[in-house]
This record gives sequence, C-alpha cells and structure tokens, in this order.
Amino acid sequence: MSFKSTFLRKEDPAVYQDKDSHLARVLEVKDFLALGVGTIVSTSIFTLPGIVAAQHAGPAVALSFLAAAVVAGLVAFAYAEMASAMPFAGSAYSWINVVFGEGFGWIAGWALLAEYFIAVAFVGSGLSANFRGLIEPLGIHFPNALANPLGTDGGIIDITSVVVVLLVAFLLSRGASTAARVQNILVTLKVLAILLFIVVGSTALHFQNYVPFIPAHKVVDGNQFGGWQGIYAGVSMIFLSYIGFDSIAANSAEAKNPQKTMPRGILGSLVIAVVLFIAVSLVLVGMFHYSDYANNAEPVGWALRHSGHAVVATVVQAIAVVGMFTALIGMMLAGSRLVYSFGRDGLLPKWLGVLNKHDLPNHALATITIVGVVIGAMFPFAFLSQLISAGTLIAFMFVSLGIYRLRPREGKDIPNPSFKMPWYPVLPFIAFLGALAVFWGLDKDAKIYALVWFVIGLIVYLAYGARHSYLNKND
Repeated sequence: MSFKSTFLRKEDPAVYQDKDSHLARVLEVKDFLALGVGTIVSTSIFTLPGIVAAQHAGPAVALSFLAAAVVAGLVAFAYAEMASAMPFAGSAYSWINVVFGEGFGWIAGWALLAEYFIAVAFVGSGLSANFRGLIEPLGIHFPNALANPLGTDGGIIDITSVVVVLLVAFLLSRGASTAARVQNILVTLKVLAILLFIVVGSTALHFQNYVPFIPAHKVVDGNQFGGWQGIYAGVSMIFLSYIGFDSIAANSAEAKNPQKTMPRGILGSLVIAVVLFIAVSLVLVGMFHYSDYANNAEPVGWALRHSGHAVVATVVQAIAVVGMFTALIGMMLAGSRLVYSFGRDGLLPKWLGVLNKHDLPNHALATITIVGVVIGAMFPFAFLSQLISAGTLIAFMFVSLGIYRLRPREGKDIPNPSFKMPWYPVLPFIAFLGALAVFWGLDKDAKIYALVWFVIGLIVYLAYGARHSYLNKND
C-alpha cells in the first residue's frame, strides 16, 4: 500500500461510535461549563495578565486577551459543530481522522498531545508558585532544590507540582462523574475568588497607570513591547488561556445528549472566561504600573498584598491554589482521552486504548501523569507557555478547515448536527487565518521546538503508527 493511500485513509465514523460506546455518558451541560471554565480560567488568569503587561502590551494587555478571545471564539464555532456531529473521544484527532484521513489526524492529534503533556506541567508549575507565595508570609520556605525545575535557580524538582499532579490522577482514576462533582464545586469557588479580586482591586485603582493605554513601540531584550506589535506578541503568548474548550470536546464521548451539551458547553464557557480575563487584566494594570509585574509568577496576590489587602490576598490565593486543581482535572481528563484514542486506533501501543473493569482508560491516564511530571520537573514556567500555544494552534487550523470536509457528509454518513458554524463558507476560513496569525506571532524558539516535535511525530507514525493502525485490517 502506498504512503499516500495510507496517509489519506479515513476512519468510518460508525466505528468510533461503536468503540466509544463503552465510555459512560454521564456529563451534562453544567459539567462541561465547569470543565471549560475550570480549564480556561486556570493558572493563566492569576499569572499571565501581569507577565504579558510587563513584557509586551502594558495597560493594553486587555486588548491582547480580547483579540485572542476573538480568534478562539471563531475556532470554538468550528469545534461546536464538530463535537455536535461527531461526539468522539480525542476531539480534533478523531474528527480529522474521519474528514481528512489518518495521517492528518495523526498530525492534529500529535499537536494536541504536546499541548496536554506540557499543559499538565505548566498548570502544576503555576499552582506550585502560587502555593509557595501563599505560605511564605507564614515563614514557610521551600529549599530551592524542591521549589524549582531541574537547573532553574538551584532546583532539582518542583515537589509541589509533582504531588498535585499525582493527587489529580488518583481522583480521575475514580471516574469522570466523580471528577465532575469535585470540578463543579472548585470552579464555583474559583470564580468567586476572581470576583472578589475584581471588586477589592477596583477600590485601589490609580488611573494614571492606564496612561498611555497603548505605550509607544520599542524592542526590549529582544521582545516586542508597546504599539500593535506588543499587543500582537501578547496575543500569541496568552492564547494558551483559551485552549480549554478543546478539553470539553475531548470528553464528548462521555456527554449526555452531545448534540446540545457540546455547543452549549464550548461556547458558554468561552464567554464566561473572556469576561473574567478582561476584567482581571484591567484591574491588575490599574492597581500598579505594569512594569511592577515583570517576572512575577503570582501578580494577583502580590497586587492585593501591596495595596494593603493582605487578608483578601490570602483568601484569594488560597482559593486560587485550590481552584487551580480544576485546570489539572480538565487537562488530565482530556489528555487521557486523547492518549486513549491513539491506543484505541492502534497508532500508539494498544494497551493505551484498553479500558479497565469500570470502563475507564486508566492506562492512558497513567501515561499522561508520568510524562507531565517529568516535563514539569525539567522545564521552567515561562518556557512551557508558548509551546502549549504552538501545538494547539496547529490543531485549531485543522479543525477550522475541516468544516469544509464535514458539511457535505452531514445528514449522510455523519449525523446532521443541531449546531452549525454560522456564515459558512466564509467564517471557517477566517478562523483558520486567525489561528495562523497567532501561530505566526509565536517566538522563534516555540516554532523551532514545534517543528522538532512534528519531526519526531512523523518518525513515530512511519515507524509504528502506520504499521499498527487498526485500519490496516480493513485494508
């Protein structure tokens, strides 16, 4: 069989429907809203607004979040239609396998695999930084060897990150419905903490900090700062904040009535998240000059403490640290379903696609847990953020263009979904261009590492995946 025909062979959607039927459909709209908000409004809302303001956009960091939200919103429309029409585990990987072929599905899935592996480490690292910021006023200091990744400020392992990742893995091993109940409670707490920061922070605003709202453009230590260039650089850095709706789609095989629950969960959680991100950004840069947030991994707690609200800072950070578990739950739940999908199709070792006696993909869960712990132990927080964006954006481009291949099949071998992306055929292409523009704005290192990841992926596909794929049996 030729490489071209192997690369382009498509999976029958009925096969995925049958394979995923063993996963229990227990998740409702409220669960997906909590999953989406919990994942989107994650570590990044407590960290990135300050970092991006200091490095790139100044007070206009809110415009970076808004621009990123517009692009994410366009892609979310495509995701909502795909998830409604094909509620399969693995989100973009499974969809692209059906509409474009196995090789393209592998590329999209491999991109998402990088996202989830790195995101687990990223969120664990951010949670650790906020936890240490919370306990330092109590006089508790972790030694550098146990507080930082290997080779960073004398670090050997970020022990806090390791412990919380293992705790979340244990929770998820009990099942999606158990995790969803915990998620719903923690997300409610986290949103209340964010609202508390917005209300209290609004009493400490200094309007001179907003002037000029868009600083003059300059290059600082190789970074674009100010002007539209700085806003654009900020968009590329913070786009990872909006990747949470992929985690919703990855669990669509466990959704009750996915035709309705998936679009509502994806689009609803994105709207809630955008409002919270912009509000936090505006309050944060109004409390202190944006330059004060340089290299600050916990700007929300810092701003509250330095404006005389130490008690509120402690409350907000305590809830924020607990609430960050929601992002880990979302990322590890979705990532394990993606790894399961690769094993289900034989593109990675088949034991990854094996369900235990409770119909849970715990082999896949163990894999993403171990890899996330190892990555978090070796790479620093800032380095991880852009690599997450690179993998996600590539998958987003595939999904946006995939609408053109999906529409002709709807109502035929693929069910006619209850939600369809508006303004077809124009909007899918605009969504693709938006994701491409954000990807182009990533720094050179992120693109190089993404390229290395894809070269590795292609080797794995040719050496293992293509030869062990279950589609070989059909052929």
